[in-house]
Amino acid sequence: MVNEGASPRLVILTGVSGAGKTTALQALEDSGYFTVDNLPPALWSSLVARAAPRKITKLAIGVDVRTRAFLDEVEAAITACIGDGLQPSVLFLDASDDTLIRRFSLTRRTHPIGEGSLLVDLGAERRALEPLRSRADTLLDTSTLTARELRRTIQQLFSRGSNFRLRLLSFGFKRGIPIDADNIFDVRSLPNPYYDPDLRSKPGTDHAVQAFIFSAVALDLYTTIRNLARSLARLAVSSGRTNYTLAVGCTGGQHRSVAVVERLSFDLSEGYRVIVEHRDLETALMEHGT
Repeated sequence: MVNEGASPRLVILTGVSGAGKTTALQALEDSGYFTVDNLPPALWSSLVARAAPRKITKLAIGVDVRTRAFLDEVEAAITACIGDGLQPSVLFLDASDDTLIRRFSLTRRTHPIGEGSLLVDLGAERRALEPLRSRADTLLDTSTLTARELRRTIQQLFSRGSNFRLRLLSFGFKRGIPIDADNIFDVRSLPNPYYDPDLRSKPGTDHAVQAFIFSAVALDLYTTIRNLARSLARLAVSSGRTNYTLAVGCTGGQHRSVAVVERLSFDLSEGYRVIVEHRDLETALMEHGT
C-alpha cells in the first residue's frame, strides 16, 4: 500500500496501432503527466510506489500490441494498482479500418505484428487488445480527428484545471531579440524614463517609473497591447497549446518593457497562469551601478 504523499493519478493509454497513441501520450506529458511507454504491467505497481514520495501526482502508461507477450499480466497489474489506493483510468483509442489503412499508407510504416496483410494484422491486434478495450473507461474514436484535435481532446479529458502557461518576457533590443518568443511587442515609442535623472537608475518595477511611463497617451497603446495579448493567449489555448511566450522589448530592457510586462501580468493573471521573466533587467541595472 502506498502511504507516502498523495497517490498519483494513473491513466493507462492503449489502442490499435495508427489510432494516435503517440500523439495522445505526448498530450498527456504536456499536461503534466509523467509518461512511460510499454512498461511491463508487472512493474506498474513499483512505478506507482516510487512516484508518490517524489510528489509525482500524475502518471500515464502507454500499452500497445508491441508488449503482447505481457498483455496477460494487465488485469493483475490493474488490480494491484487499485489495491494501492488508485482508480486507474483506461483510455482506449480506436479508428475505422479504412482510416488506419490510410494512415499507415501515408506514413509508410509497418504494422507492429507484421505477420500478414495490414487487415490481418489489425484483426489480430484487436483480438489481443480486446480485454483492455472491454474495460476501458473512455473509448475514443479518432477516425475524424486531426492530431491537433486529438491533443485538445486528451487535454480536456485529463487536465484538471488549466495547464496553460502564459510567459511574459521583457528584454532590450540592443541585447538581442529572444529566439523563443511566439510574439514580440515593441514599446520603444512609450515615454523613456532614461532621460529623467531621478528615474534613470530605477527599474521598471518602481512605481515612480511606471507612473512616468503610463501617461494618458501611453495608456491607449498599452490597452491595445493588452487586448491583443489576451486574444493571442485565447487562440493559443483553443489550438491546444500548453504554453505561449509574449516578449516585450524596449531599448535596454530596464524601464518600459519591464513596466509593461508587470502591468500585463496583473491584468492577465485572472485568466491565465502567468510566468514573468525580466531577461535583461539585472544587466541594465548593473550598467547604472545599482
